[in-house]
Amino acid sequence: MTSTPPLRQPCPPGACDCGREQLLQQANSDVRILLLTRNEEKRLLERLENLESLADLEKLQRRIYEQLGVRVVVAPGFNEVRSMRGIAIQIAELPGLCRKTRQAIPTAIRRGLEKRPQIAYDLLNAHDLFRDI
Repeated sequence: MTSTPPLRQPCPPGACDCGREQLLQQANSDVRILLLTRNEEKRLLERLENLESLADLEKLQRRIYEQLGVRVVVAPGFNEVRSMRGIAIQIAELPGLCRKTRQAIPTAIRRGLEKRPQIAYDLLNAHDLFRDI
């Protein structure tokens, strides 16, 4: 007997535009994002806030994509980077991804970068904004 893993509880009606119900009704749809329950989301956000290095951030980006199908891109913004707000964090639109989660992930990453500014410097250096002299 195979048990299905718990799926995320539906958002209150009118509070979200995630399209959870349409995703569940479609045949052969990717429902990995619905495996992100509220408790798992809290663990993910806590992990993003406690980043150790740029390699750790990149590893988490890969794992989020592999396990949930969500592509998170973290890169310097188009304009001058003067604070953590200048770092662009983009999350690809995905059916089933809650609006609050789409906002919470970039916030958690920014908090992690603020705790350890060296990660932000390494990110800028990786994109050739700081040159090693």
